[in-house]
Amino acid sequence: MHKDGMMRNEKNIFRHELIGLRVEIRKAKNKSYNKIKGTIIDETKNSIILEKDGERRNILKKGTIFLIHLNGKRIEMAGDMLLGRPEDRIKNKLKKW
Repeated sequence: MHKDGMMRNEKNIFRHELIGLRVEIRKAKNKSYNKIKGTIIDETKNSIILEKDGERRNILKKGTIFLIHLNGKRIEMAGDMLLGRPEDRIKNKLKKW
């Protein structure tokens, strides 16, 4: 549960912290990113940092489709929706997703 009392789910995930979630790269402009899997350990304005087996990968958000594992579901999300500083994104409202 998030600190504001809301549980993370497929409809509000873009407004929550992503650190700690498992993710796969579904599709990316940079073909070397495709099929990478790992746990999100950090997030910046333009990238997500994944770790798997002690190896860290910095993945650009722009042009990347992420498959986020949450509550037994797999949520496909465009990295373009995640652009910006995480603390700013959490404050923003998205009209329709």
